Amino acid sequence: ISNYPSSWTSHYLQQRYHSVDPVILRGLRGWDTFDWGVDRDHRYLPTSQQEVLEKAAEFGIRGGLTMSMHDHRGRFAALTFASNEAHPPFLRSLTRYEKAMQLVAINVHIHARRRLAEDCVVDGITLTRREFECLKWAACGKSAWDISQILGVSKRTVTFHQENAKAKLGVRTINQAVVRMAARARS
Repeated sequence: ISNYPSSWTSHYLQQRYHSVDPVILRGLRGWDTFDWGVDRDHRYLPTSQQEVLEKAAEFGIRGGLTMSMHDHRGRFAALTFASNEAHPPFLRSLTRYEKAMQLVAINVHIHARRRLAEDCVVDGITLTRREFECLKWAACGKSAWDISQILGVSKRTVTFHQENAKAKLGVRTINQAVVRMAARARS
């Protein structure tokens, strides 16, 4: 879930920045609340990570505060407050109320997980989030290769999830699986 500019999100996904994004990489290390920004001292960061921050700044994302979290299954999530300013004034308030903001972040995460999980049931059959996601992109007319580029995974991984979804739904084609999913949405 994001409200970053769509132009940045598209560029981010196309460039596969998630694998070198210093904010994501730090968040993956554990529960942490930290501020970040393009104007910080980044001499210790590899060039690829510095480039992510510099490119984000070109899209108006200059700094912010991120609260990372991991649920009991090890799934990662983060709540980020970003700004077009390198040292936004709201940062002091967020830092001052860090513990309260962590509770907000946890509740947002729980709510988002529940909402995402609700969407994974088709005719009483539970699909994994990735199976459902692959079907949703197929419903938009995207090929397995297109979906692999959007999700940042291999085409084989997309095909694997689509095949699992077809088997669970008892259909032979992706189009039939998409029709079952669409029929569920209308009922």
